[in-house]
Amino acid sequence: MWAWGCVERVAAGLLGGPLAGGGRWNTAVAVGVTAAAGLAVLAIVVSSRRGGLKSPWWRRRRKAPLTAQEWRALFTPEGKLEDGGVKLLKKVRSGGIEPSIRALVWPFLLGVYSLDSSEAERDAVKAQNRKGYLLLRKHCLRKSAYNMEESKQSSNKTAGINPEGSISSEKGEESGCVSSVESEEVPENPSAEEAISTEEGNPCPSTELELQDDTSGTKPEKMDENQSSSSSSNEEEIERSDVTHVESSHKDLASVCESSLEDGQESLPRYSQTGGNMDDIELSKAARPVKSARAVEDFETWQRIIRLDAVRANDEWVSYSPSKASVSREKAIESAKAVCLKDYEHLEPYRIHHASRLVAILEAYAIYDQEIGYCQGMSDLLAPLLAVLEEDDEAFWCFAGFMRKARHNFRLDEVGIRRQLNMVARIIKYKDFHLYRHLEMLQAEDCFFVYRMVVVMFRRELTFEQTLCLWEVMWADQAANRSGIAKSPWRRMRLGAPATDDLLLYAIAASVLQKRKLIIESYSSMDEIIRECNSMAGQLDIWKLLDDAHDLVVKLHDRIE
Repeated sequence: MWAWGCVERVAAGLLGGPLAGGGRWNTAVAVGVTAAAGLAVLAIVVSSRRGGLKSPWWRRRRKAPLTAQEWRALFTPEGKLEDGGVKLLKKVRSGGIEPSIRALVWPFLLGVYSLDSSEAERDAVKAQNRKGYLLLRKHCLRKSAYNMEESKQSSNKTAGINPEGSISSEKGEESGCVSSVESEEVPENPSAEEAISTEEGNPCPSTELELQDDTSGTKPEKMDENQSSSSSSNEEEIERSDVTHVESSHKDLASVCESSLEDGQESLPRYSQTGGNMDDIELSKAARPVKSARAVEDFETWQRIIRLDAVRANDEWVSYSPSKASVSREKAIESAKAVCLKDYEHLEPYRIHHASRLVAILEAYAIYDQEIGYCQGMSDLLAPLLAVLEEDDEAFWCFAGFMRKARHNFRLDEVGIRRQLNMVARIIKYKDFHLYRHLEMLQAEDCFFVYRMVVVMFRRELTFEQTLCLWEVMWADQAANRSGIAKSPWRRMRLGAPATDDLLLYAIAASVLQKRKLIIESYSSMDEIIRECNSMAGQLDIWKLLDDAHDLVVKLHDRIE
């Protein structure tokens, strides 16, 4: 109505008075101006509903990535993003981010920091998040210690060994937590994982148990009374010497273990639906290991799979992050021992270090979100984050923010996966019914052939850099919806394209539609389509894919979502 009133006033001024009089010419002009006003109002309404129909990813319109200079210019003197982050999201959506500043921008896109937070507020969140991550890592180590203790007791019963007697250290050696860690030096600038090692001595559970076993063996009356006094004396000195050495190397670990009841009062971060950082999550007082047989079994299973996946992780990220590829073997082995990693001798130092970081963060997430725990494929989502983010605690919370949407891909009931596959199928059906009918003939209308694309979010179909570009655009869309920017007509119009939480699914559908002719004319089974989808790696144009996805969003968003 405001636009209509403006047009009427302009028309009245041009015609020299009210629109009611003035002859045929004036009447014709009035009708023309009124029609133009109607079109203008219609354009505003459509624009506000659709957020603008122009694709930011069209090759002639695509912008350059966000630069460091542009990034700094987005902040006010108080350290807040201008206009609530609209400029940031628009820039990221239209061109991505320069690699040098990705570590600074990602926490905003993934909800670790609020788009309207000040620098002081972000510093407080960062400190609190670091504390939360350290608590999760301590809890992982305590659960590992509990599992080791249960395993040793079980083996003792099987072997008929008295629990109060001495116990073989073979189990400790199998866990990869050998006592050689005692001689490790604390680095000058410890990471979050190394900070735990410093605080608790050697975090490996076998060392804790060795300490308890050695301490229990210091009393000579527990030994065989038939031994000679000289032999007893010598063995007593040796055992006391060993205990002194262990205690001097791991006195912090002993104090932490003895005070586990007190630490049980610490708040342990847990996943909740309400937020993505320590300010929003629900906190639990259950910081001690849960001694439920099911919980122990799950965590042991998660640990085993995490370690297998971490050791087998590829090194595609190396060329992208040369600084992380230059890690020394000493530091790599130190990081492996900190998380009790084993079977890594055949790996290069940078891969050992990378695997250790994967283990630490994935174990912490399994505790943080016990409904999901760990499933194969999660390491594919975490690996690119580790190539960009230096600190483990920051990488963990960015991963947790990423998983707020992606976690449904790893539910055991597969409800989330089925919903997404069904959405891809509906997009194809509404866009290209002829292709959909062909898929029905092949009994492939459930779109199971894009299962891998959905689960690991195009990670294996795109190059490393393409993956990061797609994810950044996807995160920017989700951030716009999460912050409410996409709900405001004016702000939505400024974004330049409709924002959706499911941009990935539109992109997946677009990749299938790009192959429609080949699928219809050449393929007669779903297995052939699966092979075609799996062979897309390195063949996709990410910006053309996003441009096609934008077209699908504009045309089908209201019918699909």
